[in-house]
Amino acid sequence: MYKLMIVDDSNIIRNRIQRAYDSGKFLLVATATSGVSAIEKFNIHRPDVITMDLTMPEMDGLECIEKIIAIDPDVRILVVSALSDKSTGIEALSLGASGFLCKPFSEEELVESLDELMQD
Repeated sequence: MYKLMIVDDSNIIRNRIQRAYDSGKFLLVATATSGVSAIEKFNIHRPDVITMDLTMPEMDGLECIEKIIAIDPDVRILVVSALSDKSTGIEALSLGASGFLCKPFSEEELVESLDELMQD
């Protein structure tokens, strides 16, 4: 069972992810609405997998990814972002994220992306 943390400032997206992931494989240990809170919660809960929004108040997703990867290089981060802007996605991957999912996404796409993430 993998520990999952959802990081997104949108309540709607957090709820969609919570509903969609396969609870047989993932245990939701934390949700965060900002990069700052994500890092605090990461240190407490040490999730194996994180879904990460890029556009958030206080600290954006890219900075947050960088800081979390510095703490634990093995954590798997799935960037979930409305930015169809590929260069931001590529930047996130270069900072250590493991995958990229564009909003809007279907539940199938989310489950598939999380599965792929854990297969590497």
